[in-house]
Amino acid sequence: MTMTALPIERARQLDAADPLASFRGRFAPTEPGLVYLDGNSLGRPTLAALQRIRALGDEWAADLIRGWDRWLDLPSQVGDLLAAGVLGAKPGEVAVTDSTTVNVYRLAAAALDARPGRRAVAIARPEFPTDRYVIEGLARERDLEIRWLDADAVDGPTTADLQPVLDSNLALVVLSHVTYRSAAIADAPAITTLAREAGALVLWDLSHSGGSVPLELEAWGVDLAIGCTYKYLNGGPGAPAYLYVRRSMQDELRPPIQGWFAQAEQFEMGPRFERANGIRGWLVGTPGILGLTSAAAGIELVAEAGIEAIRAKGVALTDYAIELYDALLATPGCALGSPRDAARRGAHVAIRHPAARRLTSDLAARGVIVDFREPDVMRFGLSPLTTSFDEVRLGIAKLVELLSRL
Repeated sequence: MTMTALPIERARQLDAADPLASFRGRFAPTEPGLVYLDGNSLGRPTLAALQRIRALGDEWAADLIRGWDRWLDLPSQVGDLLAAGVLGAKPGEVAVTDSTTVNVYRLAAAALDARPGRRAVAIARPEFPTDRYVIEGLARERDLEIRWLDADAVDGPTTADLQPVLDSNLALVVLSHVTYRSAAIADAPAITTLAREAGALVLWDLSHSGGSVPLELEAWGVDLAIGCTYKYLNGGPGAPAYLYVRRSMQDELRPPIQGWFAQAEQFEMGPRFERANGIRGWLVGTPGILGLTSAAAGIELVAEAGIEAIRAKGVALTDYAIELYDALLATPGCALGSPRDAARRGAHVAIRHPAARRLTSDLAARGVIVDFREPDVMRFGLSPLTTSFDEVRLGIAKLVELLSRL
């Protein structure tokens, strides 16, 4: 197939049949002509979020500190929205608070404390950097062994990768549900069960899962998870992350940071820390109300669209991108960096090329935004609520054009 034969009609037919097409109008418009395929790094702003932030500014100006009467419980309130609408969790099991990195540290440290006789932690070598860095720091501080899982760069970690590191000395496994480079989906229920049978806890990073693929934390038996709200949940730059602690684990585990928002009688300003019951006992300090307000708007929109419909479109978008890849990019130098099986693939497609860094920059200069990941990956993030099939076509077409000039 040549560039001139790129099937514009097929893209338009797919867009015309898209049941989620109307949701694109619920987001702030981009600059004319921009093809934004990076929603897996930073989602587009919802119109509701922008409206609520402006309204919050008026509330702040009018009410000043009196606004805390309404704002104080937002981390738990937004957490309940996220639990029900996105994560498949129960009320009182999720708090939207702090950053992903801080939450990885808190839950990992608490899990290690809960397995005091065990001296090893497992994590995949291709895992997202912040997760690896936190685990490296905890291992150094506690003199722990790190057992590196040599997961496949495309297909991600499997139970077979985990099996060799399981023994009575393993305390914790840290893995992403959707791998950040390739979009490979891990078998969370099977891995969680396997680790539990060996007496270890698993901490799941849901940053590339939440809002793009179905999650059933309760049904899967997941004990601990973290994630961010600024990718497929469209919470905005620096929007707060979240943490999930299964209700049955909330009193067994002890948070390593004792902050005043977790104090049982917060405003008594007592001399000793007495942790609040439930998920509130996992808070630390004063929450960012602007970020929570924006995140809530994005979470509500995802819940309204429905995660099954979002997943169906994510599969269709990535299938279409791979169809175009096969027709136009399966040439020397290019390689598909994501699983071909849609059941094993999240909502982005990785295309590998030795000149990926330069190509990513050249695409941006031509109005197509994707992102680069070392060493050779261009990630085409196909956020189901905001990406059209024609944008996928335009993005791939521009890449084909650039490759023809190398």
